[in-house]
Amino acid sequence: MIKEKIPSIEIPYGWVIIVASLLLNTIALGAPNILFVALKPIAADLGEQRWVPSLAYSFMMIGAGVGGVFMGLWMDRKGILGPAVFGSLMIALGAFVASFTQDRWGLWIANGILIGLFGKAAMIAPLVANATRWFDRRRGLAVAIIASGQGLAGIVWPPIFQVLNDMVGWRETFFYFSMFSLITMLPLTWLIRPRPPELPKDYPSELVSNDGRVLGLSSNGVQLVLWLAVICCCSAMAMPVVHLVSYGTDLGHSASSAAGLLSVMMGCGFISRICFGMLSDRIGPVPTLLIGSASQATMLLVFAWVDSLLGLYIAAALFGIGFAGIMPCYPMILRLWFPVTQIGWRVAAQYGFAAVGMAIGGWMAGHIYDVMGSYKFAFLGGFCFNIINLIVFIYFYLRSRKIESQGSLA
Repeated sequence: MIKEKIPSIEIPYGWVIIVASLLLNTIALGAPNILFVALKPIAADLGEQRWVPSLAYSFMMIGAGVGGVFMGLWMDRKGILGPAVFGSLMIALGAFVASFTQDRWGLWIANGILIGLFGKAAMIAPLVANATRWFDRRRGLAVAIIASGQGLAGIVWPPIFQVLNDMVGWRETFFYFSMFSLITMLPLTWLIRPRPPELPKDYPSELVSNDGRVLGLSSNGVQLVLWLAVICCCSAMAMPVVHLVSYGTDLGHSASSAAGLLSVMMGCGFISRICFGMLSDRIGPVPTLLIGSASQATMLLVFAWVDSLLGLYIAAALFGIGFAGIMPCYPMILRLWFPVTQIGWRVAAQYGFAAVGMAIGGWMAGHIYDVMGSYKFAFLGGFCFNIINLIVFIYFYLRSRKIESQGSLA
């Protein structure tokens, strides 16, 4: 009854913001999918080993993580339109430059600087941050829908890029993607240009006490551990995401079947991301993250030992369900443990370190393959990274339960 009396900032146009943001994020995420699908042809065509296109993805993720902080600051000062337009243009330009590259440096610059640092950076934290200003009662659902763009991109892009790559090659695939992104993303940025609603005068303020400690620990110490945890989980996460298509073809499966593995993984992730967001509202973000992390760790072991196409499809589906549910939990954990006045930079930094983890895992799996001749050792290494993430959050979960029990006894 009390909740119904609280004024809400939500208006119908907010859902236009969400849908347009989802589409922008989905189109932008086409760029890394070209690297996933064409990893082996790119490596062969440039006369290099697989770590070269893997490192292009790593540079893209690092660039997106670093650039996201600055894009977020730009949005806070001037609104979402400027970063969104600039990012859209840079993604199109980066794909265009990649289509003409003849060596590793051209590939790295196109993906790391143009697509990552200047382009993709505007399609993650800024879009999510802008959406939170349009919603209060259904904020979690709104953020989950935008974040599910990763899964939607994984459904749509791999089959398209596989066909294009087979027909015209990876350079032309980059070129066609650059043209498509240019003519679709700019109109979508116009849809998200309006300023969010102003808070009504009787809107309740959120009071958050802050004694400088989190769960009885130093807040800075907890933040550092959270950064370590996200690096570990994302390093493990990136290994199948970046290399699953190549792994499938290495095992003798067709290129189309291998590309389908990525689509199934991301498709399950698309559904999972929304469901895990709702689950977090019921049981809390830390237990929800533990479920996702445990599922991811288990499927990494399965990937290391399963060779059949059916087994790989089942593992891809279960891995998608697990990994997609992890990342939306981090902003909710930060919101739960830290003052709201600090959430902006903490969330941006958390996603930045997540990008570092994705970069490490994507490159490391390619390097391990080049040295060992198999991805199985990479997946086992990813499992070890994932165990560190599980240990961290098991500790936090047990500590929070202990504090809650002490509070209830008091």
